[in-house]
Amino acid sequence: MKWVYIEDIAEYLDQEVELRGWVYNTRSSGKIRFILLRDGTGIIQSTLFSPEKDSPLFQKFDQLTQESSIIVQGQVQKESRAPGGYEISIQDIQIIQIAQDYPITPKQHGTPFLMENRHLWLRSQKQHAILQIRTELIKAIRDFFDGRGFRNLDTPILTPSACEGTTTLFETEYFDQKAYLSQSGQLYNEATAMAFGKVYCFGPTFRAEKSKTRKHLMEFWMVEPEVAFATLKDIIKLGEELVVFIIGRILEKNKKELDILERDTQPLEKVQKPFPRITYEQALHNLKEHGSQIQWGDDFGAPEETLLSKIYDSPVCITHFPAQTKAFYMQPDEENPEVVLGLDVLASEGFGEIIGGGQRIHDLKLLEKKVSEYNLPRKDYEWYLDLRKYGSTPHSGFGLGIERTLAWICNIKHIRETLPFPRLLHKLYP
Repeated sequence: MKWVYIEDIAEYLDQEVELRGWVYNTRSSGKIRFILLRDGTGIIQSTLFSPEKDSPLFQKFDQLTQESSIIVQGQVQKESRAPGGYEISIQDIQIIQIAQDYPITPKQHGTPFLMENRHLWLRSQKQHAILQIRTELIKAIRDFFDGRGFRNLDTPILTPSACEGTTTLFETEYFDQKAYLSQSGQLYNEATAMAFGKVYCFGPTFRAEKSKTRKHLMEFWMVEPEVAFATLKDIIKLGEELVVFIIGRILEKNKKELDILERDTQPLEKVQKPFPRITYEQALHNLKEHGSQIQWGDDFGAPEETLLSKIYDSPVCITHFPAQTKAFYMQPDEENPEVVLGLDVLASEGFGEIIGGGQRIHDLKLLEKKVSEYNLPRKDYEWYLDLRKYGSTPHSGFGLGIERTLAWICNIKHIRETLPFPRLLHKLYP
């Protein structure tokens, strides 16, 4: 008998198959017993029928508890009332292990309890749906860049210097030296872009920010494209195309999961390019009109981002930020050097920033000046300065945060549910 997965069950109508999984739920009705079986790809109803109350299969059924692992053999049948429209008429059950006192029951549990049992919480329908969408999101991103001729070139996680700022680094020992967990692969991306033209890295990044908000993680995943010869205008277009591509893919492939999450998809269906494009100055004006006390030169925090992303019913691109709010490598605007050619893309519905990037400094003398102004140890950046000595060119890129993008797509209010094992402030277990 062939072992099959629930997601493929429609291909085996009226055939005898074997399913391997876990008991999601059970119930009895007269001479019939029902098992909801999950195998990681879906949930299916399996039915037992016997006129005898003490039949061997019923005796096995009576032992089953939530999350017990079993192997079921039976025939695939259509059943419109069952989840997914199919069920298994059980011929045999093999019990692998009986789960005792499974802690996550159908009753309500508090978030601290669920986070302590995150390794088990992943099995619940909503958490499973979120992570299924995450899988498709990552695949969509790779398909987008791979289909446009980008090279995926990995960047190091252990680095000798900071990228985004020295105050948010996790420090570790590297034999007789200090090393830091990477905040971004961008600086290394710039080197590979000068070798390959257009590249992206995709991996974990780390920020030692003592932030306890619904939008912050200590460890998160970013995709970071970098394109030689690209200007701010080029990279805005690339970011718009990426977001539209992602949303289209999720709406196409993950309808079932979005339904489980009860996600209203109408706001996502409105995500079309071009996005509204405003400058920092215009954003400041909008914020003040809505009661914000923010002043020119202040960086946007979560309240400002949330307010701005509620003003527009689609993602919005914000550019031309004060130089003091951005990293040392940002290219100043030729017409107004007080602002840089930076880019933030804010998701709609109040979810805030999902993309940050812009055009990089390509002039050696200007970059040397910035390294000095930011009190960065030049010896750690000699290789980065070399990129401006040998064939320098304007270039641009950005980082898109996977977890923030997923939170927006799924309409999740807290980012901790967007990856299997979140790392939060003071939260390292499990």
